[in-house]
Amino acid sequence: MFFICVKRSTVSIVTTLCQPALFISILGISAIAMHAHAATSTEAASLTDGLQLISLNADEIAAEENDDSLSDIADMLDVADEPDDSIDSIADESALTDDANEIDTGIPAEVAQVSLNAISPETLKTFVAVVDLVRRQYVDAVNDEELFNNAMSGMLTKLDSHAEFLDAEAYENLRAFTEGDVGDIGIKVAYQPRDGYWIITDVIDDSPADKKGIAVGDYLHQVDEFKLDEERQVNDVEQLLTGIAGTQVDIVTSKAGRRKHTTTLQRNNSHPQLVETKIVDGIAIIKLPAFQNNSRERVLEGLINLDAPVSGILLDMRDNPGGVLTSAVSVASLFMSDTDVVQVQARQSKARVLSTQGTAILKPLPVVVLQNRYSASAAEVLSSSLQAQKRAIIVGEVSYGKGSVQSVIPLNDEQAVKLTVANYVTATGKQIDGIGVTPDVTLSGSESTWEQQALDLLKARALDSGIRFIRKATTIDPTVK
Repeated sequence: MFFICVKRSTVSIVTTLCQPALFISILGISAIAMHAHAATSTEAASLTDGLQLISLNADEIAAEENDDSLSDIADMLDVADEPDDSIDSIADESALTDDANEIDTGIPAEVAQVSLNAISPETLKTFVAVVDLVRRQYVDAVNDEELFNNAMSGMLTKLDSHAEFLDAEAYENLRAFTEGDVGDIGIKVAYQPRDGYWIITDVIDDSPADKKGIAVGDYLHQVDEFKLDEERQVNDVEQLLTGIAGTQVDIVTSKAGRRKHTTTLQRNNSHPQLVETKIVDGIAIIKLPAFQNNSRERVLEGLINLDAPVSGILLDMRDNPGGVLTSAVSVASLFMSDTDVVQVQARQSKARVLSTQGTAILKPLPVVVLQNRYSASAAEVLSSSLQAQKRAIIVGEVSYGKGSVQSVIPLNDEQAVKLTVANYVTATGKQIDGIGVTPDVTLSGSESTWEQQALDLLKARALDSGIRFIRKATTIDPTVK
């Protein structure tokens, strides 16, 4: 079990908090040492227990027993910085007072003399003065707890767009994501040519948007750094608003004729994501919407349920925002054996190389990967590794370009910090962050036609005789591989 110790101090109490760290690497989220993260759940394990492949040309391809767990890969992502215990924190009971709604802006001598790179007394004084000003002058009464939560959130989001302070609801949703949730903020939008703006047409009751006062009829001007105009499609806006459950997004809205306002919302309107599998002319089309702990098992289960010979695989990762890093590696392990997948580079440790593990069950089948500009993070890890090994043809458009790893570090049972702790590059050393994965074949026309274009490309490479996926009969000798 991996532990992290975080020194935590308040104005009147100084404590040292040591507890298990829920490291979710959000290339998604990669459970680096999450105690809830077994290699597979009992249910997931049952999906592939006793799996075997039967070739139609009578060549039997037997899958290994369920021994290709990737749990050991989690140990390779020990990328958090060591705690810094070199800065002394001394309890001070007079720094904040609540008398007469005034705040004591004097800086105690103990704090003023803190060594190393500690915050300056003048900055502390300014911070306390700002809190005092908001408490006394802001148009609405603001709870001090909310002010300090906002201060922590602002500190993290200014580091980069992926770091954030997680309250109880966001923390729970982020933990739930590993089992299959993607989230949004609970709104629908449409472009109104007459007004020249994107208009919010629906707000789900009790959704994050509803709780923050977003209303039907509001104008939506921007999502994170992306400004909205008439060139955007509805699907574009929906994908900008959608992401891993528990993560946050900034939206810029306005009432008609009023000043624009930025609101930070967490994608807590979560909904399960299913791995969808269908077969067209002998080609298995696998829609992989995100990477959860059980994605590998769901892919294999879908192929078994086809109950038909498969001569090639079209892996559709359009709009896939990423997910659990080890899940992306485990899916890569279905297609390649003994292959480096990604390099993870932290600040204070050597680069770690994550490689495939176990039997590459799908190695005989040709593969085409379909991606778009919203395919991100762990999805880019998988597509770049398949491309580098010439194991698959990547088609579509240049992917999003997110090459950083976030870890979720618990502060207590209900709060956590999501912090960027590493960057990743392809196994061959190519950068992904801000660049993305360039497809081998760029597809044109409406995206609704891309699946058929990808199928046409894959059919030329398909096997003459397919492979049928079935479970081993219970009577088969368990020692037979």
